Amino acid sequence: MGEKKEKGYKVKTFVTEVKIFQTMKELRSLDDQVNRFVAENGVKKVISVGDTATTDNTGATIGLIRVLAYES
Repeated sequence: MGEKKEKGYKVKTFVTEVKIFQTMKELRSLDDQVNRFVAENGVKKVISVGDTATTDNTGATIGLIRVLAYES
C-alpha cells in the first residue's frame, strides 16, 4: 500500500531597517533576499507573502518584516 505524504508548510521571515530616503533601495534588497531564498532552497510553491512595519515609540516606521509561507 502506498504511503501518504502530508504537505508541510513552512514560514520564513526577512527583516530590513527602513531609513529616510532609502526605502525603495531597501524594498528591492528585501525582494532580492526573498527571491534568492526561494531559488536556493527548493521552494515548490509560495503560499503567501506579507509585510508589516515596525515602529518606534513615536510611531515612526523604522523597519519592515516580510513573512513568506511556502511549500518545499
